[in-house]
Amino acid sequence: MDTQQLLYKGKAKSLYATENADELLCVYRNDTSAFDGEKIVQLDRKGMVNNQFNAFIMQKLQQAGIPNHFIKMVREDASLVKRLKMIPVECVVRNVAAGSLCRRLGVEPGLELKPATFEFFLKNDALHDPMVNDSLIITFGWATQEQIDQMKTYTFAVNEVLKKLFSDAGLILVDYKLEFGVYQDTLILGDEFSPDGCRIWDAQTKKVLDKDRFRKDMGDVVEGYEEVAQRLGISLTQTA
Repeated sequence: MDTQQLLYKGKAKSLYATENADELLCVYRNDTSAFDGEKIVQLDRKGMVNNQFNAFIMQKLQQAGIPNHFIKMVREDASLVKRLKMIPVECVVRNVAAGSLCRRLGVEPGLELKPATFEFFLKNDALHDPMVNDSLIITFGWATQEQIDQMKTYTFAVNEVLKKLFSDAGLILVDYKLEFGVYQDTLILGDEFSPDGCRIWDAQTKKVLDKDRFRKDMGDVVEGYEEVAQRLGISLTQTA
């Protein structure tokens, strides 16, 4: 049990204070939720897998020059991160049509999108994360135009790095969400990148290897996450 002060408990992660006011301990829990928190279960090993998956991805992005809040892993299910003032919008990139895009626009699932699409959504479960645009974001003070432009630039830079990374592993990075925050007056990538927040398919069979396995009651949710990790070259460790 963590003895530090709990500052925030999200749907799948808890943030704790540390001795450094600029750093937080991020603990990945086994809680798994869908449909704005209406469906919640515990899945063994999921916190451990997502923490190590995210650590791998964030370090790859740092190596590519994309700043983010990850500092280091401190145990199998927890990492030290920079303390950010989060911007309450999600940046969603779609490389292939799936999910809500198909429902909203009548697009055929599986259609390759060239160029990739970009959308902003307000982080608000009660409102079911409605789509918003630059004008609304500025008017309501969620971010400045400069921050909006930087979020878009970083998001597409992330896409260039990760599309290739997943493709080289025989995987399709269908879509994903990113969240950003401000650290010492600088906008950087925050939150996490794991199969919880993206869609990943096998390139040949189109087998689903992400949280859609949970949403659609397909089973073997964590096993799907672990398969992706293994194919990306992530060595998962778990204390007995």
